[in-house]
Amino acid sequence: MTKTFLSIGAGPGMGLETAERFAREGFQVILSARNEGKTQELAQQLKAKGHTAEVRTVDASDPASVANLVETVEREFGSVDVLHYNAAGMRQATLADQPRDTFNADLAVNIGGAMAAAQAVAPKMAERGTGTILFTGGGFGLQPHPDYLSLSIGKAGIRALAQGIFETFQEKGIHVATVTVAGFVNAGSEDAKAVGEQFWQFHTQPKGSWEMEAVYTPKG
Repeated sequence: MTKTFLSIGAGPGMGLETAERFAREGFQVILSARNEGKTQELAQQLKAKGHTAEVRTVDASDPASVANLVETVEREFGSVDVLHYNAAGMRQATLADQPRDTFNADLAVNIGGAMAAAQAVAPKMAERGTGTILFTGGGFGLQPHPDYLSLSIGKAGIRALAQGIFETFQEKGIHVATVTVAGFVNAGSEDAKAVGEQFWQFHTQPKGSWEMEAVYTPKG
């Protein structure tokens, strides 16, 4: 039976490269993001290489939208074997510059959607006793940047989420892992491919030696 890879917040960089890495292993790939047109373009890139890719829309800042997406994918494809949460709001703003009404909205994308996604896929994964949940982390979670405060706090939250559920999910057969990407990664770069490869390595780790985090420093 074909396994299913669901990307939430699929983008042209690490999101696409990670999806392609799993697609090369025969996974049915579902790319989801808010902008359907851009996501269709990414899917076409995968299809042009002979891979199977579907597109769905999702508002990562809305827990109900995330839950509905997971429910739809499970209904259509039978399961979500691998979830990759890649959504992030890349707002450049200091504390003084951050518009007052945007901070909670930024966190809703940067960490709220990740929590909602993990909540949504966990029950079926636990039922099967197998599954992988992958989060795109960031070096700002380790060393917060004054010009990217909401992103820094969001990436710290991603890391805390992965750490907080790693052991309990491991007991249920679910591997939770994050790649903490310590720098900016360009679309189509070797760095983007390397992050995708690291996510694949997490997925294929033997159950007795699961790791929770890898820190990747872009070389480009």
